[in-house]
Amino acid sequence: MSRAPETGPTSAGGSPVLIGCSHGTDNPAGRATVRAILADVRRARPDLDVREAFVDLQQPAVADAVREATEGPGSAVVVPLLMSTGFHVGVDIAAAVAGRQATSADTLGPDDRLVRILVDRLEAVGARPRDAIVCAAAGSTDPRAASAVERVVQGLRAAWPGGPVTVGYGSAATPRVSDAVNEARRAGAERVVVASYLLAPGFFHDRLRESGADAVTDPLAPDPLLVEIVLDRYAEAAARIAPV
Repeated sequence: MSRAPETGPTSAGGSPVLIGCSHGTDNPAGRATVRAILADVRRARPDLDVREAFVDLQQPAVADAVREATEGPGSAVVVPLLMSTGFHVGVDIAAAVAGRQATSADTLGPDDRLVRILVDRLEAVGARPRDAIVCAAAGSTDPRAASAVERVVQGLRAAWPGGPVTVGYGSAATPRVSDAVNEARRAGAERVVVASYLLAPGFFHDRLRESGADAVTDPLAPDPLLVEIVLDRYAEAAARIAPV
């Protein structure tokens, strides 16, 4: 897997380092998927220094990655490779950039391009217009996360013809995915398809296959549209960093 050469704490031309920060996972396929996202970002922008960081389970920790990237005159943008805001964005990433020549970008979602990926994944598993769709998100106790997921669900309702589109969560919020699947069946759905609103394989995605759905889509990554979103989030945040 190729990587653009690092030139120190800032990218070539003085651009802030792009730190793609994901949750972290013990799942080998999940780790490979996140690495692939950042590899695609490097291929799209070989002029940038692109690094990875994590809030849990893997190293380097986001605070360490930001500290290294901002040594001397360096600056950094942390792009959360997360679908919506929550504890890790508001606490872990916020603490990592505090007091440094660094900032945090917005999360990947909500974004209309994520809806396009969800539609592609549904078509790939043979979902039909009359099927009931349950959009499955990880879940968070932060109400802003639920609002962000609902915006994507509304977009999916508009983009997917026919059957109802509801939401289910893996943890920390209700309804849980299995409950949403059962409710769709009680409402008369002959088939229920879970649309995985998860970035990569891992614990939560594995649980979706136990939800009782007739089909479960693949996670969102990898996809070229994710590279576009990452780079857009980076550009928006980099503009907020004062020159040094």
